[in-house]
Amino acid sequence: MPTMRIIQPGADIIKYKFEGDVNELTVEALDKWIVDFDTGVLTPHRKSEDVPESNDGPVVVVVGTEWEKIVGDETKDVLMEYYAPWCGHCKSLAPKWEELGEHVKDIKDIVIAKMDSTANEVEGVEIRGFPTLKWYPKGNKKGEDYNDGREVKDFKEFLAKNSASYAAHFSGDAAAEEPVKQEEL
Repeated sequence: MPTMRIIQPGADIIKYKFEGDVNELTVEALDKWIVDFDTGVLTPHRKSEDVPESNDGPVVVVVGTEWEKIVGDETKDVLMEYYAPWCGHCKSLAPKWEELGEHVKDIKDIVIAKMDSTANEVEGVEIRGFPTLKWYPKGNKKGEDYNDGREVKDFKEFLAKNSASYAAHFSGDAAAEEPVKQEEL
């Protein structure tokens, strides 16, 4: 404290944080910062928690700075929950999300993930309510809204229809798992 930011309103509010020491601000430094903004040199400031020390649970924790690496990975199908820690619906979803993560943990190219959207921001991802669920399949990292049911069986049915890796894993390969009938999903 104190800090300075330039706020650029629009569909996605973009913030630029002054990275220098505001307590030692000079006219020259302020002028350079404004010129850098005007010429598009500045990088937008997005909130991000620290990268978790361990992230090997059934649900991968995504932070703003790691979003592209995890969710944007073109070799993986990602089902993502954007949540708020205080949200009652998010709290109700948490054990189901963990169960789903446990269910697919042996499928290396499917990721069940979550991100605290009150502490992390990602360019181009606008969250307007909690929880927001999005599907990021291989080859399409624009993200699609998930609007199906919120029970584990609903998520399994969705993955069976939308993820070739999931369908292949549960298609009767005895080494992977017994065949799954549609009604068992």
